[in-house]
Amino acid sequence: MPATKQILLLPTNKGVEVIIIPDIVRIEAISNYSKLYFANGKTLVVAKVLRWFEEKLPAGIFIRIHRTHLISILQLQPILKNKGYYLILPGGATIAVSRRKKKAVLKALCMAA
Repeated sequence: MPATKQILLLPTNKGVEVIIIPDIVRIEAISNYSKLYFANGKTLVVAKVLRWFEEKLPAGIFIRIHRTHLISILQLQPILKNKGYYLILPGGATIAVSRRKKKAVLKALCMAA
């Protein structure tokens, strides 16, 4: 990935935040806001919908696993299969993969369904 694509300029109420893309673990939708979770444990809430992030972030790295979650496969840990699929992220967060997104998520992760 070129160096210019490693960052995301994100407008916030305090100005423009420079976000290093590989540091993003996941993005959670909260109504018309999104909460970004970073590898260092910090979070950031911004007035952007999840669709905006889907369009701006690299598709091969970020995948939509649920209507409320966009995750980075760079930060992904094992997948649990227990009455559905769950992804484990750094910090111990466990997120369910929606039934409708399961096939696309498994394909993106190069796994057979």
